[in-house]
Amino acid sequence: MRSSWILSQLAALSCLAQASPLLPFGEQPYDSSVNHSEPVRGVNIGGWLVLEPYITPSLFERFRLSEDSDEGIPVDEYHFCAKLGLEAAEAVLKTHWDTFYMETDFKQIRAMGFNLVRIPVGYWAFSRLANDPYVSGVQEKYLDLAIGWAKKHNLKVWIDLHGAAGSQNGFDNSGLRDQINFLNYDENVEVTLRSIKYLLAKYSGEQFADTVTGIELLNEPLGPAIDMGKLKSAYLQPSYDYLRSTLQNNDQTIVIQDAFQPPHYWDSFINTSSANIIIDHHYYQVFSQGDLARGTPERVSVACGWGQSTLNEFHPSVAGEFSAALTDCAQWLNGVGIGSRYDGSFWKNGQGSYFIGTCEGDADIAEWSETRKQDTRRYLEAQIDSFERTGGWIIWCYKTESSIEWSTQLLAKYGMFPQPITSRQYLPQCS
Repeated sequence: MRSSWILSQLAALSCLAQASPLLPFGEQPYDSSVNHSEPVRGVNIGGWLVLEPYITPSLFERFRLSEDSDEGIPVDEYHFCAKLGLEAAEAVLKTHWDTFYMETDFKQIRAMGFNLVRIPVGYWAFSRLANDPYVSGVQEKYLDLAIGWAKKHNLKVWIDLHGAAGSQNGFDNSGLRDQINFLNYDENVEVTLRSIKYLLAKYSGEQFADTVTGIELLNEPLGPAIDMGKLKSAYLQPSYDYLRSTLQNNDQTIVIQDAFQPPHYWDSFINTSSANIIIDHHYYQVFSQGDLARGTPERVSVACGWGQSTLNEFHPSVAGEFSAALTDCAQWLNGVGIGSRYDGSFWKNGQGSYFIGTCEGDADIAEWSETRKQDTRRYLEAQIDSFERTGGWIIWCYKTESSIEWSTQLLAKYGMFPQPITSRQYLPQCS
């Protein structure tokens, strides 16, 4: 049986942290040949099995009708598939799935010092609503390939159900933007449960036990906008019970995303010593005007507080998403047709933004000042140090077509992501 890899890493790390709260980062280079307990140091495989326009804008640009607006461009994967039709969408997506991530990426991810990949996939990969336009039944082949690549290159895998039927948050990363109907219709819950149960049954089995060490029940349900009691009773608890009671698997780690709730909110949920649950916290400082207006010292202070706030939660936790981004300038980061708060072009639901700085040259490293590069590295290091005081971290995401701030691959290339992964240009910033 699986040795609950993530939890065993966290337990060992907890003992180490108690002996030495501030580890001497950078004193020793990362050595992938040493089999010792270390924090989760992961990266998200974003924009692959679930489309996000800002990660692969070229897939969406084919629909553009005007150079002056985003007219005609689908806002999410649902509308992407609806516009193309099922046959054409499958052909386009197969090409994307064949080329955007390959084994060489997983080999490089391991060489960079990561020990885990989090792979998002939508419910529609396994089960669809009657009127869904999504391509279905093909993604599983690529998920299995990725797990095989991970195993070959000594990476663990965290499978993340990123989108629920009807959308759990109204974000394009759920597959369907601008509505939150997951819990509003029984059929949505039933179809999503069918998908997560399939994932739990298949990927908690012996064939995948050594590699798939966590399954996330649902990414980013929008807690402030949904019935949290129903989320727990109609979806999270039945999923947990299916794995533990029906499948009688007590070893697979269940991951619960925090639903944008405060630290310790989940302490009372399935709080037994054998629960084998990890809470996944996501952290960004670019999705509000106040966040974007902060200077680097204040950003660092906020990041240090994140790790501190989760130290004594009942369930172990991991920062399952965070980024190096200091702006929201990446094209379509906030959604197709919405603009950026940073340069004052944001407009959504009657709300605009004020100018903080220009977004010109954001995708061109030659246009980045040395100060911006240094601030990006400093902020990134502070987050990593903060999260390594708890269970570890999984940065979002490994690659994009053009956005530097959101591509770990490009950040490393340009010296803003630590290489080796434990090296530091700045002394530990979180005390």
